[in-house]
Amino acid sequence: MANLKEVRIRIASVQSTQQITKAMKMVSAAKLKRATNAIVQLRPYATKLKEILGNLSASLEGSSSPFIQEREPNKVLIVVVSSNRGLAGAFNMNVIKATNNLIADKYSEQYKNGNVSIVAIGKKSQDFYEKRNYNTIGNNNEVYTALTFENVTKITDSIMAGFVKGEFDKVELVYNRFKNAAVQIVTTEQLLPLPKTAEAAVKVKGSNVDYILEPSQENIVEQLIPKSIKIQLYKAVLDSHASEHGARMTSMDKATENAGDLIKALKLSYNQARQAAITTELTEIVSGAAALNG
Repeated sequence: MANLKEVRIRIASVQSTQQITKAMKMVSAAKLKRATNAIVQLRPYATKLKEILGNLSASLEGSSSPFIQEREPNKVLIVVVSSNRGLAGAFNMNVIKATNNLIADKYSEQYKNGNVSIVAIGKKSQDFYEKRNYNTIGNNNEVYTALTFENVTKITDSIMAGFVKGEFDKVELVYNRFKNAAVQIVTTEQLLPLPKTAEAAVKVKGSNVDYILEPSQENIVEQLIPKSIKIQLYKAVLDSHASEHGARMTSMDKATENAGDLIKALKLSYNQARQAAITTELTEIVSGAAALNG
C-alpha cells in the first residue's frame, strides 16, 4: 500500500504542475497579443524611415554625421537582448550562443585584447556575461518594467555617445526576431556605424525621386540618422519581447502536454499496483480458507 500512496502523491503533484503550466500559457498568450500588436505597428514605420533615409543619403557625398563614419573595429560593443525570466525553452540560450559565436568568428582578436564589451538588455544575458567576467556596461533589466520608446532611447543615447567618443568602433545587435508564436529567428545586425547597404540598395531606385526639402537635405539626414538608430534598437527590443512570450507560451503548452502524458502513465502504474495488491489479498484469503478447511 505504501507504493500506492507514493504513486497517488506523484499524480497529485504532476496535476498541480499541469494547472500551473496551463495558467502560465494563458498569461503568456494574453501578453503575446499586446506585444505582437506593438511590433506589428512599429515595423512599417521603421521600414519607411530606413527607406527615406536611404533615398536622401544616396545623393549626399561625404555626410559629416559621426554615426556613419567607419573605423577599424579595434573596440567592439555587442548589445544582447534577452529576457528577465526563464521558462521559455531555448529562447535566451539561442541569443547567448549566437553572441558567443559572433565573438569567436569575427572578434576573437578583440576579445583576447579585452576590447569586447557587452550591453545586456535582460537579466538572463546580464547574469551570464557577468558570471564569466565579460566587460558588461550598465544594467538595463528594468527596461521591461515599462517598455517604452523613451526608456529604450536612454540606452541608445549612451551607446551613441560612447561611439562618438571613440569608446568603441563598432556596435553589433543580437536579438530574437518575432515571426510567429512558434518561431523566433535569432538575428545579428550592425547598429553602428549605420550600415551603408541600405543606402546602396536604394541608390539606383532613389535617384529618380525628387523631394522638396526644407531646411536642407543635409540637415534632414543629420536628424534622421540618430532617430533611425533609436528606432532600430527599439524595434529589436519589441521583437525580442514578443518572441519571449511566444516562446514561453509554446514551452508551457509542451509542458502541459508532457504533464498529461506523465499523468496517464502514473495512473496506469497506480491501477496496475492496485490490481496487484487486490490479487495478493484475494490469494491470501483463499489460501487461508483452504488451510482452515484442510
